[in-house]
Amino acid sequence: MPEVDLGFPRQWVEFVDPADQHQIIKADLTWLTSRWTCIFGRGCEGIDASRPDAGCCVHGAHFSDKDDRKRVERWVEKLTPELWQRYRTGRKKGWTEKEDGALKTRVVKGACIFHNDADFPGGYGCALHHLAMAEGVSFIETKPEVCWQLPIRRSYESRAIEDGTEQQVVVIGEYERSHWGAGGHDFPWYCSSRTEAHIGDVAVYESGREEITALIGEAAYEELARICRARQDLLESGRSTFGLAPHPADPTGA
Repeated sequence: MPEVDLGFPRQWVEFVDPADQHQIIKADLTWLTSRWTCIFGRGCEGIDASRPDAGCCVHGAHFSDKDDRKRVERWVEKLTPELWQRYRTGRKKGWTEKEDGALKTRVVKGACIFHNDADFPGGYGCALHHLAMAEGVSFIETKPEVCWQLPIRRSYESRAIEDGTEQQVVVIGEYERSHWGAGGHDFPWYCSSRTEAHIGDVAVYESGREEITALIGEAAYEELARICRARQDLLESGRSTFGLAPHPADPTGA
C-alpha cells in the first residue's frame, strides 16, 4: 500500500523522569504502540533504488560524537574476514571518511563499508551486527548510535519555566523522512510509514525495549511502558472517548 501521510494526529505523553526530577520525558505514544518492525531482507526496498538490498545503509553512518566513534573503533578491531566482507578494503584504506567536514563510515560500492552482500558466507547485512551476535553482546555496543536507534528518534528541547528555571525535555518519537534532512524526501521508499513494515508481533516500545532503555534509562522506560500498555488496553477495549487511534500504517484491528 502507499506510504501513509504523516500529518495525522498523534497522541503524546509527558512525565517527569523517575531518575531525574529536573528532566521531562516526552514520547509519541502513537508511534511507540504501533506494530512497525524492521523488514530488512524480507521485503525492505531500501532508501536508494540503486541499492535496495542495502536497506538504509547506503549512505554510511555519521557518528554522534567522539565517544561513539571510539567505541565503534574498538569493536572494528575485533572484526575478522569471516564476518566482514570488506575486511581487506577497510584494513588497507580505512573504514571512515569525511562528508561536509563530519566523520562517518566509508561508502564502498554503493553501501556502508560494513554492509555484507546477501551472498556473503559470513552473513547478510551489518558486519558489526553479526559481530555482536558472535561476541554475545548487544548490537547497541558494536554499531554507531544512529544505526541502532533508527527509526526511533531521540531529540532534546529546553523548556523555560515561569519561575526562572529550565527543564530539559527528552523527546522520543518516530524518525520520519524529514529528519534525514532535505534528501529524505527523495527516498523512493521509507519504512516507518509503510504498511508493509507494520507487521510486528509486538509494539515498538516492546520490540525496541533495549534501544529505548539506552536512550532514556531503565526507570523512565518502565514508566513509559506502563503508559503504552494502558493505551493499548484502551484501544483494544474500545473504551476511549477522546479520539485514540492506532498508527494509520498499522493493519486494521492490530
